[in-house]
Amino acid sequence: MSIRPIRIVGDPVLRTPCDPIRTVTDGTRHLIRDLEDTVDDEGRAGVAANQIGIGQRAFSWNIEDRGIGHIINPVIVELSEELQHDDEGCLSVPGLFFPRTRSAYARCVGTDVDGQEIELAGEGIVARLIQHEVAHLDGELYIDGLERAVKKKALRQIRETL
Repeated sequence: MSIRPIRIVGDPVLRTPCDPIRTVTDGTRHLIRDLEDTVDDEGRAGVAANQIGIGQRAFSWNIEDRGIGHIINPVIVELSEELQHDDEGCLSVPGLFFPRTRSAYARCVGTDVDGQEIELAGEGIVARLIQHEVAHLDGELYIDGLERAVKKKALRQIRETL
């Protein structure tokens, strides 16, 4: 168990879709422990496996009223038509926050490390977290979905600061 370093924008692992976890092995259990240890730090809401350099479909969360958890092979099964507009940031794009539109409600299903089906669902930060972390597992960054003018500004700031 350890806190793993976060990969930063520009690292190809962040742009590579993650592979499904077909069998939970000791390596999978170790990955989940590392994800939960890594997310257990102030200011961290979620960490996807590829953010710590592992191309497998799992992420962890650290949400105030839900504690720390994880989900393996998450699939978004519901998104509301209602939208939320808020600033969003990412550990892989450190120190930069930009306005991003997301569905106000999201629900995903997957399994835990013991093979039990689990569901993560909610509004606000939970909805944003689900959409953000599943996008990571698909090889996408939150900056990809920014409005054109905001994205142009974001890319310029990334070049200047990272």
